[in-house]
Amino acid sequence: MKRFLSPILVVAALALPAYAKTADGKQKLVLVAGKPSHPPRMHEFNAGVQLLAKCLASVPGLHTEVLLNGWPKEESAFEGADAVVFYMDGGPRHEVVQEGGARIQKVEEWVKRGVGIGCMHYGVEVVAEQAGEPFKRWIGGHYENSFSCNPIWAPNFTSFPEHPITRGVKPFQIKDEWYFNMRFTDGFNADGPAQSGGTKFVPILVAKPGDDVRGGPYVYPKGPYPHIQAASGRAEAMLWAVERADGGRGFGFTGGHFHDNWGNDQFRKTVLNALSWVAKFEVPAGGIDSSLTPGELDAHLDPKGAPKK
Repeated sequence: MKRFLSPILVVAALALPAYAKTADGKQKLVLVAGKPSHPPRMHEFNAGVQLLAKCLASVPGLHTEVLLNGWPKEESAFEGADAVVFYMDGGPRHEVVQEGGARIQKVEEWVKRGVGIGCMHYGVEVVAEQAGEPFKRWIGGHYENSFSCNPIWAPNFTSFPEHPITRGVKPFQIKDEWYFNMRFTDGFNADGPAQSGGTKFVPILVAKPGDDVRGGPYVYPKGPYPHIQAASGRAEAMLWAVERADGGRGFGFTGGHFHDNWGNDQFRKTVLNALSWVAKFEVPAGGIDSSLTPGELDAHLDPKGAPKK
């Protein structure tokens, strides 16, 4: 015999939040690592997410799961997630744009439920026609080939806005493939907080590239691009955060090329704070503290054939 829900029960079921705390009351964060790419100790996505998860393991109130080597065949790990963060290759190979847009639609459904979305390093780049608009909605902007640029340089981060992601972070300088000149939502830039369409934007890591950096070479294409050079003296955002109108959060982080940079306490703390914040975990006043034991940076590296340091 067929059974039917009453209209009242149907409405009640639809009103239930699809994403909530885990059974033990913790916020759930899912870190998705991309497949191996690049030479050894670069784009070590699998090792990177496992190291970050280890650093977050002792944080009370936060449950972190890692998914390795790309989008999982079994998607049950996404169930109940408060935030999903992608650390992977981007552009046309981005895991989120595969399956003819089916995965984009899945992420859209998460976002409508208030799930946080984060993207790190190459993971902030998509082909504009494929996913540019969704990325602007989800995280406030994205890297666009030949509009944005990707030089290897060492910005000096000397001051920070008042924001949970910056709690406990001290000034630091570190060499990385820091992308800049993102294709942000109109009105968003490194100058300061802004709002658009109900989304609140805050630039977190901001620095001014020198003319030598703007003049190239970039990693690919080598450049220089006239529009990048023409912006001489302008500040750029390498980490930014958004609070969306749907109640969810998002962030983009353009560093993370060199695996060994996770050994820098301030670099690591900034990202740990961002990961916690995007999952709606209350970042403590001093930020997320962590320490690495000797050899931990060598753990879980992809088999790329290079000797250990």
